Amino acid sequence: MTASLSPPRVLLLAVHFATKSDVESLAALVAHHPNVLRPELILRVLLTCLPETLRSSEYVELIGRIESGDLYSEPDLSIQFDASSVQDITDAEAAKKTRRLHLLPLAWDHAPKDALQDPVSLFLIHRAHRVDQEAGLLTQLPDLIVPFLQHAPCIRTWMISALLPLLRRNYEYYPHEPVIQTLESFERLDDRTAVALLLSQTGVREEDLPHVGRDLRGLIGPWLYNDARWDGSIENQNASENSRARHVACPAWEYILEWLITQASVSWKVAVKAFDQWDGPNDVDLGEYGSGWLGDEEQGLLERGFARAALASAYLIPEASVEALSGVNAIVTKIMSLLDQDPCPTLQVASSLLSPFTELESEKLMSAKSASLMRNDLLEESNYLTTPNQTSTQLLHVLTLCAFILTKAGTPCSVRRAGELAFLRDEREQKAMAIKLIHSLSTNGPKNDDKYWIRARNELLWLRDWGAEEAFGSSNIQIYGIFSQLKKEFLEIECLKAFLANTRYSLARSIYEDSPEKPLGDSVLQDTAVAAAMEAYDNASNPHRGRGGLLKCDDIIHAFPKTLPETHPAAKRIEALLRATHALSEYRLVLKKGEPFTPVVLRVRTDPVSIIEKVLEQNPRSYTKIQDLLSIGSNMVDAGLLDSDKRGQSRTNSTPSDYHMATRRRITAMCVDAALTEDDFETAYSYVVNRVAADADSQIKDEYSWKAALQAGKYRRTARTVKPTHIGTGSGNLDIRHLEQRIECLSTAVRIAPPATLQEILNGFRKCEEELNAAIKAEEAQESAWDDRGDVQAMPGAFSSTVPAGVAKNATRSSRHVEEAPMSLFDLSRASMARAQNNFSALSSLQRSGQSRAGDSEGGLDDASGQPRVRKRDQLREAAVGTLASGVGWLIGAQPVDRSQERE
Repeated sequence: MTASLSPPRVLLLAVHFATKSDVESLAALVAHHPNVLRPELILRVLLTCLPETLRSSEYVELIGRIESGDLYSEPDLSIQFDASSVQDITDAEAAKKTRRLHLLPLAWDHAPKDALQDPVSLFLIHRAHRVDQEAGLLTQLPDLIVPFLQHAPCIRTWMISALLPLLRRNYEYYPHEPVIQTLESFERLDDRTAVALLLSQTGVREEDLPHVGRDLRGLIGPWLYNDARWDGSIENQNASENSRARHVACPAWEYILEWLITQASVSWKVAVKAFDQWDGPNDVDLGEYGSGWLGDEEQGLLERGFARAALASAYLIPEASVEALSGVNAIVTKIMSLLDQDPCPTLQVASSLLSPFTELESEKLMSAKSASLMRNDLLEESNYLTTPNQTSTQLLHVLTLCAFILTKAGTPCSVRRAGELAFLRDEREQKAMAIKLIHSLSTNGPKNDDKYWIRARNELLWLRDWGAEEAFGSSNIQIYGIFSQLKKEFLEIECLKAFLANTRYSLARSIYEDSPEKPLGDSVLQDTAVAAAMEAYDNASNPHRGRGGLLKCDDIIHAFPKTLPETHPAAKRIEALLRATHALSEYRLVLKKGEPFTPVVLRVRTDPVSIIEKVLEQNPRSYTKIQDLLSIGSNMVDAGLLDSDKRGQSRTNSTPSDYHMATRRRITAMCVDAALTEDDFETAYSYVVNRVAADADSQIKDEYSWKAALQAGKYRRTARTVKPTHIGTGSGNLDIRHLEQRIECLSTAVRIAPPATLQEILNGFRKCEEELNAAIKAEEAQESAWDDRGDVQAMPGAFSSTVPAGVAKNATRSSRHVEEAPMSLFDLSRASMARAQNNFSALSSLQRSGQSRAGDSEGGLDDASGQPRVRKRDQLREAAVGTLASGVGWLIGAQPVDRSQERE
């Protein structure tokens, strides 16, 4: 029966067996009809009719027998098959059905060129496409392809470059994020898209970072295993065919390098892991399906591109952290090892060694153009920064070390930023970065570790010249560094400031004063120390000298005894400033609401002496400590806080003693006003007569002293006025005593006041004297009344009660006035007036008792001289009044008047 089957029915029966997945019967059918079912035909039947869900292991043996030819050369005719499905079909019907089969061709539009003449290769690849497209059973394809890897190179190439990357990507590496691409569509992708698709999940999650190298090794490495990724062209062809050069390029590799440098910009950890875990084009994982395949020329091309991309990625990493910079240094180390260079040390070791870098082949490497090349054309052959050689790698390592030193000190800096500082050489930018670095060192560094500060100084100086001056032993050389435009003296000054700000006084003294090679001159050291001391003073919040900023200021001034001794004018000024500030700390002092006094206010205030006025206002009875307040004012003068244009002072060509005198007068006046404000007239009076009057100088006028004396003279006793603790030789009547003291204050004001103000003072003087006269008269009237009452009463043992009362009273008064010793010229004048008036009645009685009168009228003449005679009463009254007038006249500087001439 089997031998009688016509070719159409044989074909239909083969289609039937393939459709039913009866591979054994199909093999038997081929064995019985090898002339009909030729290899290409049977492969087309299998491609078209064999279900894609059928496991590859069930029919791969048949394909192997077809590939080897055993199925045709050694057929097994013992195996029978069931041909009942075509028994009822005529040959004509069978032929008609075969024409409608539409068997698929083995080749397709994008079939590999190397496989076009190989039916088995075409079948295998085409079958793999259909299995993936129709059933999605990509994992079963290795069972189909692997047995035929030795069949043809195109099968191995296809397996490694197409099937293996997609299979790993979707089912081994990232099964949770498979790509929505069929095997056939993946093969047709352009190189850029294929690279992006294969690496779309690489390093996306933190836990995937350890697998970046695996992806590049297991996905990109196999994908490149295809000649289609390469372009080759013949150039420089000469007349002789044997003399020609072949230019090789790999566009796909360029896209991989672009992916790497892109990751450096957007996800630097992925780029660092890529170069750390992957050794480049020779580091591929082809599984069990192949081994290295690149030639020397291709290998060299890819390795140079890989090294260039690594250097480019280092410049593109934007992160300014110790971790990122360590990653950059790891990239540099990797490239050095690939280029057979000596490996560079870690950044921690390099920062402690600070080895000099002087291997610059040309000045263009440190030009402004290099700053542009850090951003543009990084993968171009013309970019000398990314050209893999010893100079470029050493330069990158040095820039990375610079960024590391800045970053670990608290001043974040990327490699590219360090390159800009070195290449552009902008002094302003370098200075700003240096100051920022030193500030970070002061803020973040330990306060009591001299080793830290020695290392910080060494690093700062190394950043200026990369150790060139030390290496060459000369400062007259061209230096390169991120601080190359800054003078060494500037950096030393900033270091000194940092030492002093962090209380490293012994270290600063050992380096800048005791060292044989002094980095700074004496004048610069003095100025820097003074500036640092004043900065500590200005930043102080506590005015106590033994704490905080003032303590630091004091320590700084005494840190350099040879350069800045105590006798130095600047040291004296600061010492006086500290004494004044510390003295103010003993008082409660708030200049603004809610803001306590801080030392810097004393320096910036235009009128620092006015602070004492605030002290007097806010501290009751602080005026009694006038000596302390005067000492504060004196220290203010010694500290140079007062200038020659202070309000209320006229100091043309003033000397220091003039400043001291003016400040003492002003503070004394403040104390007088404060005492009067607190109703302590006795203290105010004491300051006026003992201090204001003693400091009076007609050559130097001020507006404070005379006003204070005037205010004291205008003060009137009230119930709140502090009573005197002792009277001394003064009047026992407090009102009279107070008026007498006021007159003394006014007399002091008259002596020191400007001429324009005398009228006001004299008006007050006149009123005060009128009040004094009235008080005296009232007191005398009271005393007379008291004496009269005593005389009228009978005294025990008295001889007679008819003694004239006036005589007794006059005697009493006379004795009282003798006992009372006037304290001033005014008291003397008043006493003289009183005695003259008391004697008027006695003179009258003497005249009535028998003295002859020279004439009845006042115009009478003296017998001896011929001059008009003056009555004795008028002489006494004139003497008393003259005494008073002469006293007041002496006070106001009036000339005495000869009244005898006026009478003539």
